[in-house]
Amino acid sequence: MPVQESAVLEALRAVKDPDLHRDIVTLGFVKRLAIENGRVSFTIELTTPACPVKDQMRDQAREMVLKVPGVTAVEVEMSAHVRSAAPDAGRAAIPGVKNVIAVGAGKGGVGKTTVAVNLALALAKCGGRVGMIDGDIYGPNVPIMLGVQTQLSTEGGKIVPAVKFGLKVISLGFLTGDDAPVIWRGPMLHGVIRQFFQDVAWGELDYLIVDMPPGTGDVALSLSQTVPVAGAIVVTTPQQVSLADTRRAVRMYQKLNVPVLGLIENMGYFVCPSCSHESDIFGRGGGETLAGELEIAFLGRIPIYQPIRVGSDTGRPLVLSEPDSPAAKAFMAVAENTAAQISIASYRKKPTIPLAPVG
Repeated sequence: MPVQESAVLEALRAVKDPDLHRDIVTLGFVKRLAIENGRVSFTIELTTPACPVKDQMRDQAREMVLKVPGVTAVEVEMSAHVRSAAPDAGRAAIPGVKNVIAVGAGKGGVGKTTVAVNLALALAKCGGRVGMIDGDIYGPNVPIMLGVQTQLSTEGGKIVPAVKFGLKVISLGFLTGDDAPVIWRGPMLHGVIRQFFQDVAWGELDYLIVDMPPGTGDVALSLSQTVPVAGAIVVTTPQQVSLADTRRAVRMYQKLNVPVLGLIENMGYFVCPSCSHESDIFGRGGGETLAGELEIAFLGRIPIYQPIRVGSDTGRPLVLSEPDSPAAKAFMAVAENTAAQISIASYRKKPTIPLAPVG
């Protein structure tokens, strides 16, 4: 008997998305299904190119369909279409930009910008279209960490962002001298943040990472008032002083109605390069414990690793310079978890698909 489309779809219901906890047929991931003389082909369109188990999902889908009577061959193509997770809050979205993600910290010195740069590059390595705003107006260090020096140009009345390692980047560091201090009050900060969003030719982006200044201040307020934000990530270190300020940063985003995607623990441990002994210089597990207390996702732990600092100083971030190192793999895992949280948030906007709580 000829193979029926309904039989193929029923077989594919056994394949579930690990983040959304629904089968790929119900979620509408199965595209371009074709059946010809026992040969079946289809595309599985995921919500992020950063899915760590996409190969397993492809193999499981092929295995399930091969069990359908009459099927002689199965061809599965994997693709991704990132969806917007930004809540509908009455603010004008940036044309072409699906998800604005703020990366902040309750205090300085926790490696927030280093994490933001490596996170952006990791998302790009996974196949995402990524841009980055250096929102730390008083300390615009993203150009240094990416090793880019340029003069910005305009086209069609819009600022053209710099491009490095596949990232589209905008920073006040491109507009001021290396030693020029920025001495601005709140209204000027709000104006430049608005300009970075609305007057830049971003094009089509899946993720726009915003490196926020540390603490709870004007830039976070301007961000929340300017564009719909998909969510915020808060960076901490394990020690108690950092955790106390991190708690305040999380509460700030919640008060501003910015969803908190999760928490990253930076400098979580140090592995001796000589003896491989693992030392908890700043304590251990504080970030994960705090995430549990605040009922937000824990996105991952980044170790202390000298090449991270070297890469930031020389403009060659770790995920590019040492992609096979444990620290780079930790950044990649954080990127995958971030993309998963965006996917979950995007489907929570659809009341027809009830989702299990994150945690």
